[in-house]
Amino acid sequence: MIRDITIGQYYKAGSCIHRLDPRTKIIATLVYIVGLFVLKSFAGLAFAAAVLAVCVAVSRVPVSFMLRGLKPVFLIILFTFVLNMFIYDGEILVKIWIFTITKEGLRTAFFMAARLILLILGSSMMTLTTKPIELTDGIESLLSPLRRVGVPAHELAMMMTIALRFIPTLLEETDKIMKAQQARGADFETGNILRRAKSLLPILIPLFISAFRIAQDMAMAMEARCYRGGDGRTRMNPMHFEKRDVAAFILLAVFLALIILERILI
Repeated sequence: MIRDITIGQYYKAGSCIHRLDPRTKIIATLVYIVGLFVLKSFAGLAFAAAVLAVCVAVSRVPVSFMLRGLKPVFLIILFTFVLNMFIYDGEILVKIWIFTITKEGLRTAFFMAARLILLILGSSMMTLTTKPIELTDGIESLLSPLRRVGVPAHELAMMMTIALRFIPTLLEETDKIMKAQQARGADFETGNILRRAKSLLPILIPLFISAFRIAQDMAMAMEARCYRGGDGRTRMNPMHFEKRDVAAFILLAVFLALIILERILI
C-alpha cells in the first residue's frame, strides 16, 4: 500500500509533455481541475477522461503506474460514493431499514466518484512529468507578481516543492519502519479499528523522529551552501515558452471552451 502512492514521484521519459515548460503544465493542471468541477454531466466527464487518456498516452507514463496511485485513496473514493448514494432524495430504488437508495443519489454517487478519480489522476500527471526543481521554478515564476504586495514567492514555492518531494521519502521510511516492526512480531493487519490504530504508535514515533532528522539534515545542507532565499538568485536552466507550449495553450483553450459550452447547453 505504501509503495502504491505515486503523488510526488517523477517518472523519467522523453515525451513532449515532459519537455513542456513547467508553468504550462501547472496552468493546464489548474484548468483541468476547475473544468472537472464545472462539468455537470457524464458526457462531460467522459470527454475529460478522454483528454486525460490522450495525455497519458503521449507522456509515455504506464497506465498501470498511474492507476496504482488510486489504491491508497480507495477508501476515500468509496466513502464519497456511499455518502452521496444515501443523502439525495428522489425516486426510490432500494430501501433497507433507515437507508434509502434513490436514482438521483446513485447517479450523483457515480458522478462524484468519477470526478474524484479524474482529479487524482490529473494532478498526478503534473508531478509524474515534472522534475521537482522545475516545479519549484514554475511555481515561483507564477507567484512572482505577488512579490509587489510582499508575498515571498520563492520561499512559498520552495516549501511546497520540498513538501511534495519528500512524500516518497517519508513513505519509503514508513515502509522500512513497518518491515522492521513486523520482523519483531508487530501485527498491523488483524484486530478491530482501535487495535489497528494502537498498533500504529510504534510506527508514528520513529517516523516523526526520522522526519525531524531529515529536515535538520536538509537545513544544514542549505546552510552549508549559503542559501539565503530567492533574492538575487539565478537559474541554471532559464525557462522559456516555446512552440510546443503555444500549441499546448491553444489545445487548453479549446478544452476550456468545450467545457464552458457543455455547462451552457446541458
